[in-house]
Amino acid sequence: MAYKVAVVGATGVVGREMLNILHERNFPVSEVVPLASRRSVGKDAHFGNQKIKVKALDDYDFRGVDIALFSAGGATSKEWAPRVAAQGAVVIDNSSQWRMDPDVPLIVPEVNADAIAGYTKKGIIANPNCSTAQLVVALKPLHDRATIKRVVVSTYQSVSGAGNDGVTELERQTKAILVNDPVEKQKFTKQIAFNVIPHIDVFMDDGFTKEEWKMTAETKKILDPKIKLTATCVRVPVFIGHSEAVNIEFEQPISADEAREILSSAPGVQVLDRREPGGYITPLECAGDYNTFVSRIREDFTVENGLAMWVVSDNLRKGAALNAVQIAEELAARHLKKQAA
Repeated sequence: MAYKVAVVGATGVVGREMLNILHERNFPVSEVVPLASRRSVGKDAHFGNQKIKVKALDDYDFRGVDIALFSAGGATSKEWAPRVAAQGAVVIDNSSQWRMDPDVPLIVPEVNADAIAGYTKKGIIANPNCSTAQLVVALKPLHDRATIKRVVVSTYQSVSGAGNDGVTELERQTKAILVNDPVEKQKFTKQIAFNVIPHIDVFMDDGFTKEEWKMTAETKKILDPKIKLTATCVRVPVFIGHSEAVNIEFEQPISADEAREILSSAPGVQVLDRREPGGYITPLECAGDYNTFVSRIREDFTVENGLAMWVVSDNLRKGAALNAVQIAEELAARHLKKQAA
């Protein structure tokens, strides 16, 4: 079977990556429709070697579309996802709009693919936050073995997580500093070039940012509501790739060697953990890869049954576009074929 797929937000960094990955993974498409706002109408979107003209979301009739991949922000998803689903397409949404809706499954296929079946309630499936996706891929096999009690995670998130504007701001500020021009900030609250900013998304009443809250709430929904998690999310001057320093406390004993062995055979995970200079992964090396990489696996002796590790992934891929396409693959294999039959 082949499916008609619409990509909403096709001119953004994640939308473009969705088109790339649909092609790379040979997703069975009968037609791909790139959609965006009116100001992008007529621009070229790329699907392999094909150039496809971008159409306006406001004018598009979704009847006949099987799957709609959304990466156009929460306001657009709030307005359009129910309307698109009502016309018969299954929406896979990359924004935060639907993630905590109890009638919308929040999916990382390596972790909870069975929950995709819940899409029938609203016709919408949610993609998690980019930092959550890579984290739960690494946590799931360890949780299955020794049951996680508590996680403390510090993130080091690239500017592409803030979209095209974030990438442009890092480029512009870096060039300005190198030629001694004034540094202007627009997207971020402080200079991002040659700096780090411990602030992603809005502040909440308890002092955490919404990005930190997302990691906690989404991990509970995807993996296990009993897990306690606290996060500190930091923006760093890296173009692509989110990194995470993760400390885990388990209910049962688990050694670093056992964790390394478990993760080495886990779906979507690649372990690179040599205890020598350069024997670990960095965001520069993960860019463009599908895997979530785990390094620096070691026992944390400050708690009983503790481990520490370093987790890195391409935030535009596993953190967003790849995960959405993997959801589409599972949806097509498990559910859409059955409907057609």
